[in-house]
Amino acid sequence: MLKCERTSVMNIENAIRGARNPMNSWNKMDSSYDEEGDYILGPNDLGLAKRLRKAGSDHRKYIRQIFVSVDITAPLYWWKEYDTYKVGTTANSTSTMHKIHSKPFELEDFSHDHMTEETLSFMKTVVSELEKIRLRYLETKDKKEWYDLIQLLPSSYNQMRTCTLNYENVINMYFARRSHKLAEWHTFCQWVETLPYAKELILGEEE
Repeated sequence: MLKCERTSVMNIENAIRGARNPMNSWNKMDSSYDEEGDYILGPNDLGLAKRLRKAGSDHRKYIRQIFVSVDITAPLYWWKEYDTYKVGTTANSTSTMHKIHSKPFELEDFSHDHMTEETLSFMKTVVSELEKIRLRYLETKDKKEWYDLIQLLPSSYNQMRTCTLNYENVINMYFARRSHKLAEWHTFCQWVETLPYAKELILGEEE
């Protein structure tokens, strides 16, 4: 299970203006904001953006100045792979260390959408045991109970992080992970395809 929520894409105008700096071609800018406040690339700006995107990472530096903020909820086993991408990304996560005991454990706190019936049945017993330990910890504040929670917690536990990336990060993730065996990466890549100008600036597709 993976969810991408509260997506914001920022700084397209400044990134495109910067892309024109090397040739002092600002007078050719033809983009503008629509009624919803979205920055719409005109034919000149979009054409330049596509040519630079196609020319490779040395020429598409403007891509790194298009920023994305998104809340991603995903299991810990997915976050372990996401953490490969450290350069140019930032994330603030909900805390298992400080808040693991703050709410009752429920099955929906864990990714279980691909479990067999037999494994799902066992998972329910794990969730039940975690809840018993949580209640004991709340009553006793015994650190041994807290450690039981942390060390028993399955990697399917869902964590939400607010992530900041740029379009260059997203390009690297998309093409590295679009054929990955984890379904969560496919969901992530589908989200990437919904970003503004994803077809032209991220996927590099021609019309």
